Amino acid sequence: MSDLPLEHVHIAPDDPSDEPAPAVFILHGRGANEEDLLPVARSLPDSLHIVSLQAPNRLQGGYTWYDLDLSGGGLHQSQPDAADFERSRELISESIDAAVGAYGIDADHIGLFGFSQGAITSLSLLLDAPDRYEWVVALHGYLPASHSDVDPAGIADTPVLLAAGDADEIIPAARTEAAADRFATLGAAVEYASYAGGHGIGPAEHEAIVEFVTAQVS
Repeated sequence: MSDLPLEHVHIAPDDPSDEPAPAVFILHGRGANEEDLLPVARSLPDSLHIVSLQAPNRLQGGYTWYDLDLSGGGLHQSQPDAADFERSRELISESIDAAVGAYGIDADHIGLFGFSQGAITSLSLLLDAPDRYEWVVALHGYLPASHSDVDPAGIADTPVLLAAGDADEIIPAARTEAAADRFATLGAAVEYASYAGGHGIGPAEHEAIVEFVTAQVS
């Protein structure tokens, strides 16, 4: 495994070639690790490099991208700790740069796939550098206050899939829907749906993810 700033798992395309290939970078949720989303990632098109990154900060038996700022009124109004959040986004960006060279990734065809904290981070990375990412899947996340008014050039028509759980008690669907509305206002090609269930990926949501990503890389 090549050295990246973040620990990771890399899965090469099924039919490797000497030409650079598209990639998806996977960002897990709070308290999980780089293995957590691999069952979903492995169902994505086999033409993709899959690079699943591990968050830098330990949290009990897993890892987290940042501590929570609960000053706004509790978990449902939580925001990322600003310093942690900036550091993690920098580490992810540096890891993507390193992976492009290490694994023969096509830098013009990179997608982001995040769940919960990983979704929040993915949406923010897109706003940080919209020309860098071809598409984003953001599941059970929200748009943090640090990025709520960001209006970058280059985001128009970028495909963004957002999904929520109608019984999600960690990140209520209303927060995800608000993020979808904001990205639609910015001109992104937004797909949003709320699924039956809580803070997890059910079969219908999984199917929608595969359909969306397949459409982006076909």
